[in-house]
Amino acid sequence: MSLWTPDGEVPMNRPGQGGTASANPPEAPGTPDLDDLSPAEQAQMEALIAEMAETQRQILAAPAAVVVANHAMGLFQLAALHLKQNQPDLAAARLAIDSMAGLLDAAGVRLGEDGETLREALTEAQRAYVARSSAAGDDPNHDPSEN
Repeated sequence: MSLWTPDGEVPMNRPGQGGTASANPPEAPGTPDLDDLSPAEQAQMEALIAEMAETQRQILAAPAAVVVANHAMGLFQLAALHLKQNQPDLAAARLAIDSMAGLLDAAGVRLGEDGETLREALTEAQRAYVARSSAAGDDPNHDPSEN
């Protein structure tokens, strides 16, 4: 088993799992050696590792289309949060909306029935963005990253 980190995959072998890697995974810079932790801290770390393993098991048990749809909905919610503010963060909302559009375009029909619902949500977010940016006097077609 491995754990994904921003620095890449980290092998996570536990006693009794077999494999050729050591029982202690490579350490990230600045992390203490597990042997340096108190018994209580070691127990907390083992509980955290077990919780992360359970989360991974649950994710793997779900169909990938459901997990991807959930992420797309999270992007919709992120855009909505930024747009609902008194002073909306239009750049952040646009990033979330554009990311959602890219995800849906890449997934195509593989999201099944959820795909149509998500496309409707995307259209709603795009309309809200245009309305908020027009109310703020901004050009909704202007990409601020192009300056």
